[in-house]
Amino acid sequence: MAGDQFLMDARYLIAQPLSAEAFAPYGEVVSSAGRDGRSINAGTSLRVEMAEPDILDAGGRPSLSVFRARAIALPFAAQVLERHRLGSQTFLPLAATPYVVLVALGADAPDTATLRAFLAGPGVGITLRRDVWHHPLMALADGDFAVLERAGPAVDCEVAPLPDAPWTIRTA
Repeated sequence: MAGDQFLMDARYLIAQPLSAEAFAPYGEVVSSAGRDGRSINAGTSLRVEMAEPDILDAGGRPSLSVFRARAIALPFAAQVLERHRLGSQTFLPLAATPYVVLVALGADAPDTATLRAFLAGPGVGITLRRDVWHHPLMALADGDFAVLERAGPAVDCEVAPLPDAPWTIRTA
C-alpha cells in the first residue's frame, strides 16, 4: 500500500506534499484553498466551514493552546507515535511554519503498512481524527501552532513505540 513512499529500505519514508485526498484516512486538511464559503460581515469576509472538532466525549471540553515548536531537521528518525482515543486534535500554524505530519492507522498499535509522512506547507492546518496514530509536532522551523483538542477528566494520550523503529523521514 505504501508503494513509492519507501526508499531502498522499508524503514525510510519520503514526506509527500499534504493534500486533502491523501490525508483523508487520517483526518482533514484545514485550509480555505479550493473551498466555497459564504459572505459575512457586510461582505468584508468569506466564511469557509471546516469539519467540527470531535472533542466532547467522556466529559470532554474544548482546550485551545499554543505549542511553541522547536525546529527539527530532516532526515529525522521517528521512534514513537501517539494517539488520542477520546477526541480529535487540530494543529494550525500561527505563522508561515512548514511541518511534517507522520501518521498511521491501527487498532492496538501503529500499523506500518498505513504509515505515511506528509509535508504541510505554510498556512495549512490539519485535524487528526481520534484513534489516528501520529508523531508529536515536527516543525521544520521554530514557530507557534494553535492546538485545539479535548480536555477532560480522563487522560487522552497513548504513546507506543513505532514498530521496526527508527523510521527515517526525508524529502525527495
